Amino acid sequence: MTTAISASGVHVQLGSAHILLGIDFELETGRTLAILGSNGSGKSTLVRALVGAIPMSAGTIELFGQSLSSRRKVDWARIGYAPQRVTATSGVPATALEAVIGGLAYGNRLRPPRGGRDKAIAALDKVGLAHRYNESVQTFSGGQQQRILTARALVRDPDMLILDEPFAGVDTHSRQAILDVLHEEHNRGKTIVLVLHEIHEYLGLVDEALILDGGRVREHTTDISDLRGSGHHAHPDHDHQHEHGDDPPHFRSPYMEGPL
Repeated sequence: MTTAISASGVHVQLGSAHILLGIDFELETGRTLAILGSNGSGKSTLVRALVGAIPMSAGTIELFGQSLSSRRKVDWARIGYAPQRVTATSGVPATALEAVIGGLAYGNRLRPPRGGRDKAIAALDKVGLAHRYNESVQTFSGGQQQRILTARALVRDPDMLILDEPFAGVDTHSRQAILDVLHEEHNRGKTIVLVLHEIHEYLGLVDEALILDGGRVREHTTDISDLRGSGHHAHPDHDHQHEHGDDPPHFRSPYMEGPL
């Protein structure tokens, strides 16, 4: 097996807040990793650091053997990223098709490649929304917007998917649609990273869990069948409400360098 992600000594400081305090982990290709932890533990900050959306103050991250210290050398076409819905659908109104086509622009590419429309329609079809390709994303429900973001992450047929809380606040139908797609991608050998608040519904998909606590790795485990009592809401009887993320990201143009 080759290594999809290698993180060593990763620190992230935003202003006076030191959010990540030396994160170390590796993930082999073809594995699905759940990143777990309470609000403020650094989950969203970590995935944003993984895709270069925020800078590290120390440490190294490699994606498929390419260091983020030289962003232009990273093959962003191999990475599909879906940020949290709360920020990703803000800004200039766009149709579902336009939002997904934007996922084909990366690095120095200012325009999607030829055939982008067909690829975007196919990605929307995977999440069950191809028939609504010409509608504004602002007319979609929260769960449907999350499916559009998932389609945007899928549109390049990437080798790795990184999804930040893809199941937060979505309806049952949308959750199942996204889950079905992720199972399909997992079966195709794709590497998947998911930020989750709950894990019990996804045990059939997740291979290992990275549990964060206060900006540090509390545990990295492949024994995920019963995380009850770990403080990570693994059990269906857990009742709670959550805010979105630990520090919501600023939405960037899809034409900026990186995998948005």
